[in-house]
Amino acid sequence: MTFPKLSLKSVLMASVLALTASAALAEGVSIAVVGGKADDPFFAKVKKGIDDATLVVEAHGGSVNYLMLQNYDNIGGDAANLVRTAISQGATVIAVPNWVPDTQDEAIKAAMDAGIPVMLYNSGGADKAKELGAINYIGNEEYPAGLAAGAYFGSHGFKNVICVNTVPGAQNLEDRCKGVSDGITAEGGVSTQLPLPASSFGDPTAVAEAIKATLMKDATINGVITISAGDANSAAIGIDQAGGTGKIQLASFDMDGAGLDRIKASTQLFAVDQQPWLQGFLAVSMSDAYASFGTAIATAPVLTGPGIVDAANVDATIAGAAAGFR
Repeated sequence: MTFPKLSLKSVLMASVLALTASAALAEGVSIAVVGGKADDPFFAKVKKGIDDATLVVEAHGGSVNYLMLQNYDNIGGDAANLVRTAISQGATVIAVPNWVPDTQDEAIKAAMDAGIPVMLYNSGGADKAKELGAINYIGNEEYPAGLAAGAYFGSHGFKNVICVNTVPGAQNLEDRCKGVSDGITAEGGVSTQLPLPASSFGDPTAVAEAIKATLMKDATINGVITISAGDANSAAIGIDQAGGTGKIQLASFDMDGAGLDRIKASTQLFAVDQQPWLQGFLAVSMSDAYASFGTAIATAPVLTGPGIVDAANVDATIAGAAAGFR
């Protein structure tokens, strides 16, 4: 048997990596994860994935600290401050969505300048991860997800769709609505964004009233898509109050039990899934593997979506939701 010859540089690099990983394992890594509100249905699933992966981290002496946004009024600035908090707490590695790059990039770069590797998840994308020098990106590519949603609407005969954005300015959500517009345009339809104040996120009455008012002003609108599952619940009320039930179809990015029930009952057309449990689980487990053992997945980005949930696969998705993973 013969073995490839290794250069001295390769041997030294491998040795340093092994020593670093051994030291991290001996001390126990400290993983800081920046994430959304606990009462946000989407991030509740992300948090379950984080909690499940935390069991693995704790099994070999490490810890995970979830740094949670309190609201979404200043999402980029608050997330940047949480990254700075993680730096001050001496995190070994930081996992963070890059919702507003113009605001967050400086804090992320500060972490890496301090010798703390960063894993992007949920928002940011492969290009941003490469630009910043992050370990990887885990999640959805938002513009392609929007394209898929717009194309689905258009291919099913819907010609005028509004994209309801309750966190305007967040790049991932702007990309979703832009994708919807481009996707349906390619199918001969149109889509416009309905931006609402960020304070309306999680306020069902405000969201429902805004959608109702918009629909009543324009009778040609026959589709509504929301940027979250919670907003879809509000949209269902707004559509009903506007007298649009049966005429205006609803869709959403992400999903919850109520949305899945509507898809099952044919009162919601589809949902765009990005598997939030998997995002949380991989953000922690891959960060831990990198910091503890010096291992990394060769594939970049690691995509968890988009996937379309509609009448064809809703039963399997409901089963996964019942188990807490969808």
